[in-house]
Amino acid sequence: MSSDIDLEAASARLDGVVRRTPVLRSRLLDERVGAEIHLKAEHLQRTGAFKFRGAFNAVAAISSSVRQRGVISYSSGNHAQAVARAAQLFEIPAIIVMPTDAPQSKRDATESYGAEVISYDRYTQRREDIAAEIVLERNLSLVPPFDHPDVIAGQSTCVQELFEDSGPLDQLIISVGGGGLISGSALAAHRENPNCQIVGVEPELGNDVQLSLREGRIIEIEVPDTIADGQQTTSPGAHTFAVMQQHVEEIVTVTDSQILNAMDYLFRYQNQVVEPSGASALAALLSGAVRPSGNRIGVILSGGNISPERFVQLMEDR
Repeated sequence: MSSDIDLEAASARLDGVVRRTPVLRSRLLDERVGAEIHLKAEHLQRTGAFKFRGAFNAVAAISSSVRQRGVISYSSGNHAQAVARAAQLFEIPAIIVMPTDAPQSKRDATESYGAEVISYDRYTQRREDIAAEIVLERNLSLVPPFDHPDVIAGQSTCVQELFEDSGPLDQLIISVGGGGLISGSALAAHRENPNCQIVGVEPELGNDVQLSLREGRIIEIEVPDTIADGQQTTSPGAHTFAVMQQHVEEIVTVTDSQILNAMDYLFRYQNQVVEPSGASALAALLSGAVRPSGNRIGVILSGGNISPERFVQLMEDR
């Protein structure tokens, strides 16, 4: 299945379009962990998260005549904004199906890019069913948030940049929702270093990927109760699961408290504001859920879309 994921085509489409985000280094962090840590600052990407890479690549891959009819997706926020912005750049319509409890700041940003937002209750309705009906009604192209070869290929460019800028890495620690980022990252990393260990991080209450890999089949869970709204997925996708089965060494979990500690660490010592999902990979390293494998470790800070009010509230509630 990974043969359908064209990393070279994605790299070409995204060249000059995505922001080449910096790699952050910290002597304090290196000393605390006992390894050389390279933080890929994807919270500084266009639309505030790595999601822009996959969304733009998937929209760009649609033939122009079909693309003009418009696109549709479903997301709690970061992919929503990314698809909306990609559609805006191509000057085509976009519809995004978003849960009613999605952060208001993410909904506002999605609408600011010109997308039409349709709300649903994630606890009683299936977003895939809603989107499928609209696809038939309006003849739109679906750009799912993770389970699509072009989305996965787009996400691979993040780690491709990281290897180009940082050099060889022994281990990658990556947040996991549906698995698009870690799948693309693993494929890119193993082209550079087949021995690079890939570790995924999920919220403790949202460990659908961990359970699925353990059972050897896709497991679906209830919507997890976690502050990491970008990781409230209920199951991996068919494409992402196949890649993860082949390339991911391990999936670990972190608590909301550990995620908050990582957010606080990034703000306090590196002046970076990162959303909960964006901080979960670092949370695993800081908490000891992941032990460094080798001397050079890459960690992706996957997103920074959080309102000042929400950030302050979470820090006060720690």
